[in-house]
Amino acid sequence: MSDLRRSTPPARARLASVTTINPTHTRIEPNILYFGTPVVLLSTENEDGTPNLAPMSSVFWLGWRAVLGLSARAQTSLNLTRTRECVLNLPSDALAAHVDRLALTTGRNPVPPRKEERGYRYVPDKFGRAGLTPVPSETVAPPRVAECPVAMEAVLEAVHPVGEDDERQRGSIVAFEVRVRRVFVHDGIRLPGTDDHVDPDAWRPLVMSFQQLYGLGPRAHGSRLASIPERWYRSPDVDRARETPVR
Repeated sequence: MSDLRRSTPPARARLASVTTINPTHTRIEPNILYFGTPVVLLSTENEDGTPNLAPMSSVFWLGWRAVLGLSARAQTSLNLTRTRECVLNLPSDALAAHVDRLALTTGRNPVPPRKEERGYRYVPDKFGRAGLTPVPSETVAPPRVAECPVAMEAVLEAVHPVGEDDERQRGSIVAFEVRVRRVFVHDGIRLPGTDDHVDPDAWRPLVMSFQQLYGLGPRAHGSRLASIPERWYRSPDVDRARETPVR
């Protein structure tokens, strides 16, 4: 045992050896923490029945549910709260120019003061502005985007206020929890020979990182997590989705 202790360097020595090889951390205070998340074109229905289409990237998935972080005053938030329906359209990196056409646009008229200060302008026809094609959904009123390789019809299940502990943020940010009812994909990203798998080597999502648009590079490394069959993560929401009738 004593020989083992002598042969194993203390933790402080090990840390010192690491820091001589790797760069050290520097404390900074970035204004935003958008280190990289998928872009979503969120389609909702306006009060007059026309579709709204908004790009966003504060999103993550858990099973067949998604959590969407949005400004409480956005037209998308107003529509989603009122109708409780939306479509999460996922553009590929090939659609970056189309997505960028929606930057600094809003479906709210008049434009909220804070957005107006930042250069936003009212655009009633978001699909036309982006050069994208609306197609009817099966279970919700908002349309899907034909050009997006992935489109997920969803319904609102819960609204979670964000930043309520701070009076400067209270009431301005919300996280919408939505449940997916239908998933549609282009055949080009389906794993050959399957009817329930997306091929991660074929799917090239558009990613937002610190206000810039990026695509994915090639696979960096194989993952041992992939040895677990995807069906082991299957959510009960899939069965609920099967029971949802076509409108």
